[in-house]
Amino acid sequence: MELSDLFWSASLEEMKRGFIEEEDSFICLMCGEITEKGMVYPYEDKFYLAEKYMGVHIERTHLSVFDYLIGMDKKLTGLTDHQKRLLTLFYQGKNDKEIKEELDIGSASTIRHHRFALKEKERQAKTFLTMMELLKEKDENAPTFVPVHKTATMVDERYNITQTEQDQIVKKYFSDGTLTKFPPKEKQRLVILREISKQLKKDDMYEEKELNQILKGIYDDYVLIRRYLIEYGFIDRKSDGSKYWLKK
Repeated sequence: MELSDLFWSASLEEMKRGFIEEEDSFICLMCGEITEKGMVYPYEDKFYLAEKYMGVHIERTHLSVFDYLIGMDKKLTGLTDHQKRLLTLFYQGKNDKEIKEELDIGSASTIRHHRFALKEKERQAKTFLTMMELLKEKDENAPTFVPVHKTATMVDERYNITQTEQDQIVKKYFSDGTLTKFPPKEKQRLVILREISKQLKKDDMYEEKELNQILKGIYDDYVLIRRYLIEYGFIDRKSDGSKYWLKK
């Protein structure tokens, strides 16, 4: 299962922890890092079992689950930039007076109003989640949508793709692992780029020449593919273009 699938199918408790438990391992929901049960992991003169070390990994790599989630695109969190800033300050343990001074806004009562509004949003979210869970038990006609990859630069109607549509697009544009034509429609391009990104390893750093060779084996216009992989948030690169990597 792809990392985005694991992330969006995780329970609330699993998302709070930042990892899921498999039969013989633990998997970080934010980057796919795996710790194996039965292994001992050293860090700063201490030794950790797999589950405990996953917590160390999250703190070292992502600071915290909260920090990772608050940094996600607003289309994925439903939060405005102002709400994100407030939540971050609340998470840091700041009181209303400190937040008022730091943001230089209104009065302490204004901050309390924001707290109330966020609690209302939480109640609405719980109600909506419950209804969606109940709906899953009844709605046999609901299509299976392909999860949005977490590093998407902009989430819009292009991501309204069912699993059936994705399979059809892949079958139409790929032949024996090579791309026969770069599709004209944005939704089709998204599917194609997602499929191409699977050929890259999540922890590898690629030199431009090396990445070009991989992409050239898939499609002749590898420069076009490379540009769109960056534009759609599948890969990132150093400012001088010397190194490329798969975004997590």
